[in-house]
Amino acid sequence: MRAVNLLPKKETRERRKAPNPAALGGVVGAVVVTAVMCVWFLTASAKVSERQAELDNIRSELAATPVPKPRDTRGDGLEAEKSARLAAVASALGTRVPWDRVLRQISLVTPEDVWLTSLTASAPATGAAAAAPATPTAGAGAFSINGRTYSHDAVARLLSRLSLVPDLRAVKLEKSTLTRVSGNDIVDFTIAANVRGKEAS
Repeated sequence: MRAVNLLPKKETRERRKAPNPAALGGVVGAVVVTAVMCVWFLTASAKVSERQAELDNIRSELAATPVPKPRDTRGDGLEAEKSARLAAVASALGTRVPWDRVLRQISLVTPEDVWLTSLTASAPATGAAAAAPATPTAGAGAFSINGRTYSHDAVARLLSRLSLVPDLRAVKLEKSTLTRVSGNDIVDFTIAANVRGKEAS
């Protein structure tokens, strides 16, 4: 009988013993990635649990805190003080006289041959603006001008023009005196009127 060698050749055995580097690297990489993912998952899970516990504590504290009662501001007097201030401002604005407009209107109607030597004016008292007195009175907002011109006709012309000024009423000539100064006729006059307040303007 002939002897047969059933053992594999030496080269074949060495080839089978040598591991594949690519397969080995893939297995090692998969193990490392799996380990990293497990660690990350456990860490994240722990943080979520911790945050959930903090949230539960805060909610329980909030539920245990009593709700403050709304403050009653009706008794503070703030609303009454506000109403009083608004009424005072409305009253002041209601009787305010636009003096710049009044003086501009007077300057526009004054004839060229008339010059004023003095002017006095006062605002009307509260409620006096709505009234319409027939004669100039101090309470209704007194207005008085003194001036000079060359004739009584110029005084009459100024008087008629002042009666057209919307902010003046009850315009009246109080005095008109003719005198001779340095050989020229000079008329000294005084005109009084009432000033309209804002309510009547």
